[in-house]
Amino acid sequence: MPAEHLEKTRVSMGKEKIVSRGELAALASKLREESCSIVTTNGSFDIVHYGHIHVLKEAKKQGDVLIVGVNSDSSIKSYKGADRPFIAEEMRIGLLAALEMIDFVFLFKESDPRDFLEDIKPHVHVNSEEYGENCIEAETVLNNGGRLHLVARELPLSTTLLVNKIRAS
Repeated sequence: MPAEHLEKTRVSMGKEKIVSRGELAALASKLREESCSIVTTNGSFDIVHYGHIHVLKEAKKQGDVLIVGVNSDSSIKSYKGADRPFIAEEMRIGLLAALEMIDFVFLFKESDPRDFLEDIKPHVHVNSEEYGENCIEAETVLNNGGRLHLVARELPLSTTLLVNKIRAS
């Protein structure tokens, strides 16, 4: 998709890269009208590292527009514990918005991504391969005509591993 089409969508939506959860359905509809293939991925992105960048770069290769869902602070606490996240949601979402390969980014408070995937109906949803073909997102994505793309881990790297290494030293 030519860059000017994406810029027109951003302008017509009245936003830059950061969009609200409530704007997703309208954004996806507008992108579909412009014949854009929509790619999604999601995560906490707490202490962004090379593994995150690798997945995001691979995700961008799967279509025209990459939309990234970022877990809210409260949702991260619910599944990673009271001491997480290390980086506040506003800073995490701002950091991701600064990355060239990301077209739109939003914060979601749900415990899992199925509701927003139902709103977006992406052509492709990208996950790290450790989640597998039967990941929680699979049914929603496939039922809406999309496909999963699993990205192989290049290195044994995660935020938890990094934090444990820092704590050990």
